[in-house]
Amino acid sequence: MKPFLLLATRAEDVPADEEYELFLRYSGLDRRDLVRVRLEAGPMPEIDLDDYSGIFVGGGPFNASDPDEKKSAVQHRVEAEFGALLDRVVAEDFPFLGACYGIGTLGVHQGAVIDRTHAEPISVVEVSRTVVGADDPLLAGLPDQFTAFVGHKEAVTVLPPTATLLATSAACPVQMFRVGQHVYATQFHPELDVEGITTRIHAYADYGYFAADEKHLTLEAVRRLPVTHTGSILRRFVERYAR
Repeated sequence: MKPFLLLATRAEDVPADEEYELFLRYSGLDRRDLVRVRLEAGPMPEIDLDDYSGIFVGGGPFNASDPDEKKSAVQHRVEAEFGALLDRVVAEDFPFLGACYGIGTLGVHQGAVIDRTHAEPISVVEVSRTVVGADDPLLAGLPDQFTAFVGHKEAVTVLPPTATLLATSAACPVQMFRVGQHVYATQFHPELDVEGITTRIHAYADYGYFAADEKHLTLEAVRRLPVTHTGSILRRFVERYAR
């Protein structure tokens, strides 16, 4: 089998390494079949799509809606690299699944409006499949409503005509969409479990996702409902595209 590729942008080693472990766990892949590239550490290497079965993108610290003058040199580089990669991914309809930061990269590439209108605090939310989403291969085995971990400062406000809405929620209308037949993005985190999101709460306590005195409440919020279905999205992606 050709390996899958995980493009990551987390600079902190503990949440970065745990993110990789979570993608391994819920995708069902082992280390030899999931190649990780940490883009915050250096330029994106030359990627030959023929070498891979598919591409995952994890979450990260960058916000597409930030003013250009507030973006670091690393963020500008990463955004340019993703733009060039997505030119090829979308043109070839190559298997791609971007989680959280991935929805921003794909959304920007396709001309979506991304702003802070539908930001969500770190928590568990109820996500609903759309009619089209119910028939999508990655969501076909999930219930019409399922719980998911979220936590983001920005979100898609207006989808471009190239995108098909697959899942939504009360506070964030775009939770998952597809471009073509094989290019996906989710606002929620399909790779996370309670332990993983707890690590991130501690690691990013000073990043503005919650106030300094709200850490305990945030830890409680991610335990208010069980999250049991979203990991299957990663496994279905692998089962569908492994070659």
